[in-house]
Amino acid sequence: MGELQDLLPYLKMWQTYVDIGIIAFIIYKAMNLIRETRAEQLLKGIVLLIIATKVSEFLQLHAVFWLLKNTMTVGVIAILIIFQPELRRVLEHLGRGKFFAKHDISEEDVENMIDEIVSATGDLSRVNTGALIVLEREIGLNEYIETGTPIDAVVTSRLLENVFVPNTPLHDGALIIRKNRIVAASCYLPLTQSQHLNKDLGTRHRAAIGITEISDSIVIIVSEETGVVSLAIEGKIQRYLDAKALKELIMENYIPKEGRQYIPSFRRNDKNA
Repeated sequence: MGELQDLLPYLKMWQTYVDIGIIAFIIYKAMNLIRETRAEQLLKGIVLLIIATKVSEFLQLHAVFWLLKNTMTVGVIAILIIFQPELRRVLEHLGRGKFFAKHDISEEDVENMIDEIVSATGDLSRVNTGALIVLEREIGLNEYIETGTPIDAVVTSRLLENVFVPNTPLHDGALIIRKNRIVAASCYLPLTQSQHLNKDLGTRHRAAIGITEISDSIVIIVSEETGVVSLAIEGKIQRYLDAKALKELIMENYIPKEGRQYIPSFRRNDKNA
């Protein structure tokens, strides 16, 4: 019993270390999730507000302290409203953990599907035909699928090319793929609100970035003006891709292997492309 009592201080010390470590990890992951979003700037404002409240209390500025304290009280509700998109993103990120993974498509089917997409993308690029192809992953895109025309067909390069033929009923908008089937075409996607994008990026690219900001989808874009092939994921875009690079990026991210992180090229917006 005496030995156990001697160990208690050490156990409490380790509990403190573990507690601090968990909090530090949560803060680190949260900062990564809100990096380069409007929430980052709002968070800085909240920190400054807290500091100002403490300073006014210390200096006994009673009127200022009363105002700031009451602002902080109602601020909790305001934070929930203002940070709603970011809170949703955090919860969706947690929901995409391994426990909730629902991939039931074989690796062979995935590779065949990607080969068809890459083949079609190359052909569309050569003739400067614009295209917007969305690969759904864990987060469902039903609300955007419903804005388009249902198709429900196996992914083939010929079908993809035919959908995006100019001046046809389905060419305008996005084509959405679920597993290895085309579920809908001519779908409307939300545009990104980012102010840091290259001004040369048009509506098609902004829609691609927009849908990847609110979901874990992968989007392939072919520019109608230049034929340049791009890929967007997690609100980032990589441009000027050839067939080999495009296939590698899709394979790398569509069903990531255990412990594999997203490739570094998606750590920033491609502002100089």
